[in-house]
Amino acid sequence: MNITEKTQYKDNLIDQIFISLFSRKMAQAVKKRPKYKGYDGFVDLSQQIMKGRTAQQQQELVEVVLKSLVPSPALYLIRTLFSPTKWICESNAWFATVLFEWLVGKSEIQEVEIININKQIIRQKSGVKIKKCRYLEESGCVGMCINMCKMPTQKFFTESFGIPLTMTPNFEDLSCEMVFGQNPPPLETEEASRHPCLQTYCPTAVNSLQPCPKIYD
Repeated sequence: MNITEKTQYKDNLIDQIFISLFSRKMAQAVKKRPKYKGYDGFVDLSQQIMKGRTAQQQQELVEVVLKSLVPSPALYLIRTLFSPTKWICESNAWFATVLFEWLVGKSEIQEVEIININKQIIRQKSGVKIKKCRYLEESGCVGMCINMCKMPTQKFFTESFGIPLTMTPNFEDLSCEMVFGQNPPPLETEEASRHPCLQTYCPTAVNSLQPCPKIYD
């Protein structure tokens, strides 16, 4: 796969509905309108959320948006009645490949190793490999990937749904691995927290080997 070649997407009606729904929720949260239509507008809203906000504030705002998409009683019931069993984690992985293609592009199920509550290593098909993340490619920003996607999504599934999720972006080939059933480690222990700007994609990239300045700003 040539990662420098821009991926072309043709959003169908269902994709457009999801993009519109998420964009509307984000616009309400940030109290601004997107400058563009479709997915470009969705990314533009993400960039507007970043401006003037710390990394923590960005994550918290996205978390509010995610929670607004699912009624609180439903979140409570899911968290209370469904423990993160193998079947639940595998089902979430399957739904992720179906429901999130408009957001992240093509993905596929993977078998992964999980340490269960009894400290046993088990294998289950609760991993999702995103081949080339649309959101990362369009935004071109390491900090946006971490604070607008990885961190709030992990927290939303782990705490609000009660289904642990770890997301590991690969900034070299723009892929990403999602593992349902695996508790996310602290960000500072991950390679993602130390990755520099994406020179090929980011229009405001800092030419340095230091971590992307937007990760913690």
